Amino acid sequence: MNAWLPLMVLASSLVPGMIIFMLPEKAVALRTTLNLGGAVLKIVLLVLMMIGVFHGVEYEFRLPLVPGLDFVLHADALSLMFVNLSAVLWLATTVYAIGYLEGSPHRSRFFGYFSLCVTATVGLAMAGNLLTFLVFYEALTLTTYPLVVHRGTEAARKAGRSYLAHTLFGGVLLLAGTVWLYSLTGTLEFVDRGFIAGRGIDPDVLRMIFAVLILGVGVKAAILPLHGWLPQAMVAPAPVSALLHAVAVVKAGAFGIVRIVFDVFGVEFAASLGVTLPLAILAAVTIIYASTRALFQDDLKRRLAFSTVSQVSYITLGVAIAGPIATIGGLVHLVHQGFMKITLFFCAGNFAETLGVHKVSEMRGIGRRMPWTMGAFTLAAFGMIGAPPMVGFISKWYLGLGALEVGQDWAVLVLAGSSLLNAAYFLPILRTAWFDPPPESWPEERSFGRKETAWALLIPPVMTVAATLSWGLFASMPGTPLDWVQFIAARKYAP
Repeated sequence: MNAWLPLMVLASSLVPGMIIFMLPEKAVALRTTLNLGGAVLKIVLLVLMMIGVFHGVEYEFRLPLVPGLDFVLHADALSLMFVNLSAVLWLATTVYAIGYLEGSPHRSRFFGYFSLCVTATVGLAMAGNLLTFLVFYEALTLTTYPLVVHRGTEAARKAGRSYLAHTLFGGVLLLAGTVWLYSLTGTLEFVDRGFIAGRGIDPDVLRMIFAVLILGVGVKAAILPLHGWLPQAMVAPAPVSALLHAVAVVKAGAFGIVRIVFDVFGVEFAASLGVTLPLAILAAVTIIYASTRALFQDDLKRRLAFSTVSQVSYITLGVAIAGPIATIGGLVHLVHQGFMKITLFFCAGNFAETLGVHKVSEMRGIGRRMPWTMGAFTLAAFGMIGAPPMVGFISKWYLGLGALEVGQDWAVLVLAGSSLLNAAYFLPILRTAWFDPPPESWPEERSFGRKETAWALLIPPVMTVAATLSWGLFASMPGTPLDWVQFIAARKYAP
């Protein structure tokens, strides 16, 4: 069972996805049952695995491919953190997408690729070596492209071409780095503290390999200057935007950076090579640049997209600072940012679907018309700013303490500057939404009458923002993301 559980987690979204492709559009009940049933089953399996891993149980599936190289699915504390993020937010996004796409064409195609996208994300998270990671990394590109171009408009096709150009280029770099590394070491297995140190390889060669690998995954992580595809992809439906920003693509890139630093090179050895400081500086530049760009976006989803470019780089910054406390801040932000950002995109989708509001300049008084949706948006925005007691404050607190711990005081200034910029592009939205008078009438043909919005669109953001608030208020309690990340960091920095 220990070998088969990772496969069962993978199959819980793969099998429903393959069946959904064959369903007619009118099979709404069966499609919904497969979607929700697969998501719930995945969460149940993951809870069992988390309990096992916490008590020292090993879960690994290994299939030999060629001599010396295996296809490996391995569930450790780090992978289960990312898989659980994907599974829980998949369930929330599925509920949201069912309501959002009600009556839309091509729903079986959408939910089929949606399930395959989650399967690729889960496989990438549980990859036990760099080869398996590469396979699922490319699978993620291929399964998310149809979601980006789902609407079929010229803008969607243009965004899809940009997405493919960027991510396939990243895939080529990752492949090149993987082959180069294997030719020198004869192994690609992920190992705590890495597998490169002590092999007598020229440090300059290792620095080049590190750069190639980081650039390869940095495309999906939207690291500057490889971020251009992400704002363009906002033409996709709101559930896809939520998936790209909170669960799948950008988080896969950030997770890849974590794996390369910790389980390929080893954080101490990477620091000794001098590659972590340049990575931290690149992350800091991305944080400030993207936050500044967000200030000038009137389109709400584009403002949120540049916010994502900035916020995801907090993860990279925490890892690259190369200290245990900063690592906790970076890794826990992977979860915290996912829940905050998916809340914001759910709310943006509600505004567009219910009232036809797409721009910040159109949001005056919207809090009075949609108080629950705007309330969720407000709490998530305060979380992004880093205001207590939201989870964003927890992330930034640990990042700042971690930077001071290892003498990287400049990073605290970056975090402070970023928070000020976050406030500058979120607070005007909150002011106009709550305090400006609303229009005399919202377009009736696009409203739900006196209801705020459809229940399937309202429940997901309320639930996800409630999680961010509770994890901020009770951050030190057992079972929170912070508690699990501290468990991970204790293993990564164990003597």
